[in-house]
Amino acid sequence: MKTGKGVKYEREFFDREYTAKEAYGRLWQCARKYRVRIFVGIICGMLTASTLIPLFQVIQPTLDKASAADSRETPSLSFVKEEAQPHEADVEGNALPSARSKAADKVQKKAKGILRQYDKARAFAAKFGIELQDADDELGAPLMFAILVIVPLMALLRCALTFLNHYCLTWAGMNTVKDLRCEMLHHIQRQSMQFHGRIDVGQLMSRSTSDPHQVQIIIQHVLQELAQAPFEIAVSVGFIVYTAIENRMLPTLGLIVVGFPMFMLPVVFLSKRIRKWSKRSLERFSVVGSRIHEILTCVKVVKAYHTEDFENEKYDAANRNMLKATLRAVRWGLLVGPAVETVGILLLCGFVVWCFIEHVKLSAIVPMLAPLLVIYKPLKQLSKLQVQIEQGRAALGRIFSLLDVRMELPERADAVAKTSFDDKIVFENVSFRYDTAERDAVHNATFEIPRGKVVAVVGGTGSGKSTMSGLLARFYDPREGRVTMDGVDIRDLRIEDIRSLIGSVMQETLLFNDTIEENIKYGSPDATHEEVVAAAKLANAHEFIMSQPEGYSRVAGEKGFALSGGERQRVAIARAVLRNPPILVLDEATSALDTVTERIVQDAIDNLMENRTTFVIAHRLSTIRNADMILVMNDGEIVERGTHDELYALNGAYRRLCDMQKTT
Repeated sequence: MKTGKGVKYEREFFDREYTAKEAYGRLWQCARKYRVRIFVGIICGMLTASTLIPLFQVIQPTLDKASAADSRETPSLSFVKEEAQPHEADVEGNALPSARSKAADKVQKKAKGILRQYDKARAFAAKFGIELQDADDELGAPLMFAILVIVPLMALLRCALTFLNHYCLTWAGMNTVKDLRCEMLHHIQRQSMQFHGRIDVGQLMSRSTSDPHQVQIIIQHVLQELAQAPFEIAVSVGFIVYTAIENRMLPTLGLIVVGFPMFMLPVVFLSKRIRKWSKRSLERFSVVGSRIHEILTCVKVVKAYHTEDFENEKYDAANRNMLKATLRAVRWGLLVGPAVETVGILLLCGFVVWCFIEHVKLSAIVPMLAPLLVIYKPLKQLSKLQVQIEQGRAALGRIFSLLDVRMELPERADAVAKTSFDDKIVFENVSFRYDTAERDAVHNATFEIPRGKVVAVVGGTGSGKSTMSGLLARFYDPREGRVTMDGVDIRDLRIEDIRSLIGSVMQETLLFNDTIEENIKYGSPDATHEEVVAAAKLANAHEFIMSQPEGYSRVAGEKGFALSGGERQRVAIARAVLRNPPILVLDEATSALDTVTERIVQDAIDNLMENRTTFVIAHRLSTIRNADMILVMNDGEIVERGTHDELYALNGAYRRLCDMQKTT
């Protein structure tokens, strides 16, 4: 991942591309449990568009009446009964309606809808002694009625619908993200140690925490706008079509239909680039998370080697790389809005020029221009949403790539339940190889661990000792051969039962940032305080715990760093004592301790090993002199086996190890 002082992103082995249909189809599967809230939010967003209809309805009647009043050829702006208009005569002397009379009829027809609503409201108000119309029966009262009643009602309705639209979709988005984060953690924990050995923890954290935030944006913001903007556009376009048909402006309508899709050309052109750089931005952000996680995890090494400046330079480089990708994505995203505006202005100018050439009247154009102006805002919103949609698609690709990893250990549907260990564990010609390795870590291993016995494994670094313990605890499955417990292949047992029968104390003891008591109770949550104290005493931990004022309430710190190495080991041993497993795995549990601390911890281990079947991975051979059988490994193979005295007498690999440590 690292190149010199810089940092670059390398795709994880499981990353792959997802089409928009795949990504958003799966997102819907995650969110469908909240579909009622989502549908309510979408419907409320759709209904907000309907509040534009009354505004559009009064535009052309008002313009036509104003034009008629100015020419003194139509009645004044009132809702009084229109006087009869003179008619022209045809060639046979029959009266024909004039063009102006047709316009007046059209005005009167469009006004009837508003007048009927007003008459109903006036009749209703009269029941309570309220007069909405003045003595002259002019427009004043209807206008005041519209201003004081209809407009406020529309405003309140729009406010309520917008609130419900935003709240329902925000609620659904936040809950979907919560579910998605939980599903990702559950999925990650189900994966085998093969997976965890290949993945970068910092990158994993970024995918599990930061990337799902994009999902919330998709549901909370994108759906809010998608539920409202397209329907505002639909209402506006519908009114334009209606007006064009009413005014016999079909050529104009055709021009609008041809030109309207051109608004989306910038979105189509830029979307691929937005998605590309949004994905790179997320990838490089995960590198930043990985770097800071690594620095904080290895802070003791950083300080010991005084490499703060070196790490700062690498972290700065990672941030610069992230900033470059983010700004590139921002630039392409910000270009969408102005590009849509520019295309819209050019199209509008072309439309006006065409109307001028065709001698289209202003009173006929304005009712079509008003909806076009209303369309502008939702169109601009949709262009911005394209940026968020592409960013969301990039994040969803990273999320679903992780969720599609299938490296968990399989468990049979009819797995055998096992609550006790009665006879022996047997390795039968077991071979295992890591995914990234070229040779077996364990090759053709065959041996037995009888109940109540101590079997130890020794060998150089990389000889396969720890892998053997992982196979015993079923952290891995053999490539060849099998491991049986009481004659049953452990792959046929329930994983939960295997882990409950085996307790582990590792060389690198990791504690949680919680109290000592909670760390000892980890895995045994129902244990009482008295049981915790008893386990701590057996582990020789009670004395150092009570030496501090907080006692068992003392916080162990991140990974237990508030405690010394020996104290951490004794807390881990107490945890294993409390769990009381019949099988114990000790993975070089004392190799990192000084001589005095080792003796204290070894006493605790001896207490833990009493009456248990124990599998010991030993670094210091002095700790396994009394083992019932010792296996000597080299390059993944068992090269010698026997007791300490037998192996030492062979004058082979084991004796050379003993002589180097001077244990005899």
